[in-house]
Amino acid sequence: MPIIAKVGRASYKVVTLGWIRVHPVFQVSNLKPYYVDKEDPAHNTPARAKDKTKLPKTTKEVEEILAERTRSVHRQLVPEYLIKWKGLGEEETSWENEEDSNSRKDRRKKRELEEARKAGLAPAEVDEYGKEINPHIPQYMSSAPWYLKLEKPSLTHQKNWKSDPKDTKACYDRGAKTFQADKYRKGACENCGAITHDVKFCIERPRKKGAKLTNMHIAPDEKIEKVELDYDGKHDRWNGYDTANHSRVMDRHEAMCGARRKYLKEQRHKRLEEKNNKQNGEGEVSDEDALEVDEAKIDESKQMDFAKVEKRVRTTSGGSTGTVRNLRIREDTAKYLSNINENSAYYDPKTRSMREDPLPDADQDEKFYGGDNQYRESGQALEFKQLNIHAREAFEKGQDIHVQAAPSQAELLYKNYKDSTEKLKSQMKETIMEKYGNAACEEELPRELLLGQSERQIEYNRAGRIIKALETSLPKSKYEEDVYINNHTSIWGSWWKDHQWGYKCCKQTILNSYCTGAVGIEAAEAAIDLMNTNIDRKVACEDTPVLTEEKMLTTWGTDVPDLVLDQKKLVEALKKVNLYRLNLLLE
Repeated sequence: MPIIAKVGRASYKVVTLGWIRVHPVFQVSNLKPYYVDKEDPAHNTPARAKDKTKLPKTTKEVEEILAERTRSVHRQLVPEYLIKWKGLGEEETSWENEEDSNSRKDRRKKRELEEARKAGLAPAEVDEYGKEINPHIPQYMSSAPWYLKLEKPSLTHQKNWKSDPKDTKACYDRGAKTFQADKYRKGACENCGAITHDVKFCIERPRKKGAKLTNMHIAPDEKIEKVELDYDGKHDRWNGYDTANHSRVMDRHEAMCGARRKYLKEQRHKRLEEKNNKQNGEGEVSDEDALEVDEAKIDESKQMDFAKVEKRVRTTSGGSTGTVRNLRIREDTAKYLSNINENSAYYDPKTRSMREDPLPDADQDEKFYGGDNQYRESGQALEFKQLNIHAREAFEKGQDIHVQAAPSQAELLYKNYKDSTEKLKSQMKETIMEKYGNAACEEELPRELLLGQSERQIEYNRAGRIIKALETSLPKSKYEEDVYINNHTSIWGSWWKDHQWGYKCCKQTILNSYCTGAVGIEAAEAAIDLMNTNIDRKVACEDTPVLTEEKMLTTWGTDVPDLVLDQKKLVEALKKVNLYRLNLLLE
């Protein structure tokens, strides 16, 4: 584009093409000189689209394709073409994309196909290796970068495709031998006779007479390999480990455990038979004893191994039947399945705890689980909680104590603390009794009072569980609750009117005001009614405004005549102005 004129210090005006809708003035940093490429003249002409380009369907006819570019639309590369339309001017040229690349119908079909794949109604997408791609993988993970130029969907860009092919985790062939000689060779190990190492590096037990002297029992040569390991391979302590060795160890351990169980079972049966024979005296076994022996001889493998599940375990040696121990009995119901109602007790999956009772209305005799609070507030859990509280308070006071680090020490200190507190209580009781006496010991109380009933009534069932008792008191916070000031019977903020908070008992909107009760409410309502009546009376009695004639002031350009000035006042005003000017000059 040729330059027409210079605008300012660092801007120039150029001649732009008619179809480019930009301002013709550019800063000098955006302009570069144009040089003709003599080596490759093709660079001097604009790029053209391919012959197979699918242009959009329109009533306008394409005359020429001027340029081509690629844009990223919805994370997809879409080619666009600058088209000059036949019969239209250069200002009507426009960028258009291919017909089937990014139309609305195609995007809708693609979105429906993705939803069907996620719902399992359509088969999953297959990559270039024939493996299915999980449709639930996010798009930012499944879509490949543009510079990889992948034609088919694939997840290879998520792998370490830049890794060095030399890096490997293969290890040495442990214990492999290559050749075993019949006689000693020159340069071989003097101890074992292997030629792959020296006597200094020989790991065989030192012989009384080495293979060099005896020329017998020559050890085979080791297999020497050159393995290039990466950092992980060099520091992997299990690299090159034979898994078949582990299966052999496990089989041997299972065989030893089975033989031990069999031996213990035989010894137990033998002791039972000897005991029964001694009881009979003559060696005859009674019917009841015989029944006990028969029950003891029952195969106990089912009773002992009830928590085992026989399962086929895959191994590198082809597979072997292993034993997988079950962590819990499957007949137990999980706590979060006790009540599947959404409004029931809350289950915290992070801590696996359900503090409240999931079935509060169920029968206590038939209910197995009553919430974690039932166990935390009863039994040894409460004692352990008190132990933790004592240890924390003692640590805050300066004692070096920690329940998890030294549990025995913490328990001993807590025990000594309880003993000392009980002694102090007993001593205080004794001193009070010595000073003031004990009326309970001097006079015997009546039997009716000793065996009388209290006001607290508790009902028990046959199993000894509490059916009905006093209601548990609701826990309160450390802040003051239910405290009313200035004769109020409700708290501040219990009443709202006209965007103001107040007290509900007296309907006052002034904080810390004195409560007037129902009388104050009636007085406030009467005052409001009186004010409304006064306003209405004032509006009714107000005189209508008297209409006054507007004085037409003279303005420049109007036909109104000039005002007549008073000559005396004008002369006095001019005198005052002259005096003011003289004072200014004298100063």
